[in-house]
Amino acid sequence: MAALDLFGRRWSLRILWELRAGPLGFRPLQKRCDDMSSSVMRQRLTELLDAQVIHQLPDSRYELTPLGQEARHALNPLARWAEHWAATTDPHGADRTDDRSFGGVPHADTVGEEMPEGKP
Repeated sequence: MAALDLFGRRWSLRILWELRAGPLGFRPLQKRCDDMSSSVMRQRLTELLDAQVIHQLPDSRYELTPLGQEARHALNPLARWAEHWAATTDPHGADRTDDRSFGGVPHADTVGEEMPEGKP
């Protein structure tokens, strides 16, 4: 249950999501996370570092560890469901949660994957 506590904290999943394409420094990561406060960002990064889900490179950027990559892959079905949910609740796509709403960078791990027929 410790993982649920960690990932249930505000911004934790967002940080993992934003690091999926590769390492980011503190400021670029903060920008991608809707300019969250520096103190909250530091706290979440410390928690994710302690959990060994991310690590800090010598140049101070943060990246996912192999364990963090596994967590990212585990989130893919949730990301696909979120896209389906957004399309269902807002057919015009105003609240879409796909890759374009997270920095405009498409990622092969979520883009183009089809939903199994009859499943959201």
